[in-house]
Amino acid sequence: MADRTRVAVITGGSKGLGRALARALGGNGWSLVLDARGAEALEAVGRELRAQGTTTVVTVPGDVADEQHRWQLVEAAEQLGGLHLLVNNASVLGPSPQPRLADYPLDVLGRVYEVNVVAPLALVQAALPMLRASAGRVLDISSDAAVEPYEGWGGYGSAKAALDHLTAVLAAEEPGVRFYAVDPGDMRTQMHQDAFPDEDISDRPPPEDSVPGLLRLVDGDLPSGRYQARALVPEVTA
Repeated sequence: MADRTRVAVITGGSKGLGRALARALGGNGWSLVLDARGAEALEAVGRELRAQGTTTVVTVPGDVADEQHRWQLVEAAEQLGGLHLLVNNASVLGPSPQPRLADYPLDVLGRVYEVNVVAPLALVQAALPMLRASAGRVLDISSDAAVEPYEGWGGYGSAKAALDHLTAVLAAEEPGVRFYAVDPGDMRTQMHQDAFPDEDISDRPPPEDSVPGLLRLVDGDLPSGRYQARALVPEVTA
């Protein structure tokens, strides 16, 4: 992408991978629209990034499953001058610990799909005019659970598999925009801890280790597709 003020929308931007990517993009001069359900934590990230003096940050607390909130994100990007990057990072795990599919509460499964599959597509639909105009990029944050049949991960994993397929079809239908499904790998995040409530996950790498791979998708010339973030930057290892 050419050097100019670029605008990114990052959902789930108050912690974990979303916060780590926002810090990296903000340090590179991107203007940012960040979303999260927790207003206080989100605004704390906004203050931190604004203090760097290298970026404009708009924080929009809310739930990506809410249509009005999604339009607020798109309108905030438009006010900043357009949209060059959409990062669908916001996600819900489902029950903790993860249940077998035979016991999975279907109302909760519906919520998992609503946030992890329907909301990213709906946000893409709303943002497509600006993404087409900028020849922009979409990063849909996936998981190895989308391709590996881990016992107990049927709800979250199948939702991420559906997101992967939506990403691939969008790439075929919208050749002027690059669509990436990206597996960031194991990370030391709250969601990962929730998935394994009785385990010590301190040996997992921090989300910052996955950011260089994401930046290669943002700034490189890789075709649309599914990628593993750490495989894109071999020197970054777990």
